[in-house]
Amino acid sequence: MHFPDKLHIFCRVIDNFGDAGVCWRLARQFAHEHHVEVTLWIDELASLKRMCAELDASASKQTARGVVVRRWPSDDTPFASADTADAVIEAFACELPSAYVQAMAQRAKVPAWLNLEYLSAEEWVEGCHALPSPHPSLPLSKYFFFPGFTERTGGLLRERDLFAQRDALQADPNARTAFFTRLGVQLSSTTVVSLFCYPYAPVEALLEALQADEKPVLCLVPEGVATYAVSAFLQQPAKAGATASRGALTLQVLPFVDQDDYDRLLWACDLNFIRGEDSFVRAQWAARPFIWHIYAQDENAHVTKLDAFLGRYTESMPPADALTATRFHLAWNGIRDTGPIASQWRELRAALPDITQHAQQWALQLSRQDDLATALMRFLQKIG
Repeated sequence: MHFPDKLHIFCRVIDNFGDAGVCWRLARQFAHEHHVEVTLWIDELASLKRMCAELDASASKQTARGVVVRRWPSDDTPFASADTADAVIEAFACELPSAYVQAMAQRAKVPAWLNLEYLSAEEWVEGCHALPSPHPSLPLSKYFFFPGFTERTGGLLRERDLFAQRDALQADPNARTAFFTRLGVQLSSTTVVSLFCYPYAPVEALLEALQADEKPVLCLVPEGVATYAVSAFLQQPAKAGATASRGALTLQVLPFVDQDDYDRLLWACDLNFIRGEDSFVRAQWAARPFIWHIYAQDENAHVTKLDAFLGRYTESMPPADALTATRFHLAWNGIRDTGPIASQWRELRAALPDITQHAQQWALQLSRQDDLATALMRFLQKIG
């Protein structure tokens, strides 16, 4: 028997694009590849509209890309058991509306209920993955589901045809050029870098390092990212299409693109600076070197998280390349004194060919485990 027929995902937008990005990709994959009737409840539609232009940010209910999108109402909104689904995923501990939980408990067959956790490479995740938490007063249990990098976790978001699309673009110089032309970018024989980071990244230091490079560098920045530093370099507002050159560096502001084109951007660049969780995963599937700007957390919890990932990611690298990649990540995130960005850049630049080969092997290694949507479906069927 097919289970679930109906699935609801709840998302509160905290990181502007990361939370909404993960939930939107997951909802689309459930609908397209697993043929589930999916509803995404989200409290902030403006962020989602940036990834899906056809959405109406003012609508309370609509359908886009095969997914029903509903505005998450206030907690005192009443729900009937018929309003609930066979399976419910609350993303990143967002906590379901209490009325919705009560309605779940009133169903003749209670829904399968998962809390989709944040991605982490820390070892403790394997021990907590798929553990249940019984509700204190209702006949419900919630299971904690952790994405991850090993077979003992829930895997990573990856669509079935992702690698085929990636390989087709990366193997065809004309397709790559046509993609950049569509974005208004004219390529020459340069190293192409994409830059997506939080406002507190040391962007000014990076741009100075790129200007001093021995070879031309093209840095592409989505509109709205690092606005102050980008505007200062451009000496004009950081609007889509704005561009300027200084030293070895040409910097250009891109229009904000949807998720599919952002994937293509990562595939087409030689190095990607990325942030958060959604672009972090997509950069790994791009099979290109990347630098992760991790979301800063209280009590420096993000430092432990970054260390855990770097330890896993660099484990099979030659020691010199592992040190280079680790030191640049630490410098970019302002963690420990690893020297100025300029010197870190020179070392990273020299190691890019080797790190590119490692990135290709890393993506292949990760792809041998189930993708997140498939792992979630199998688990929902098991507990449902």
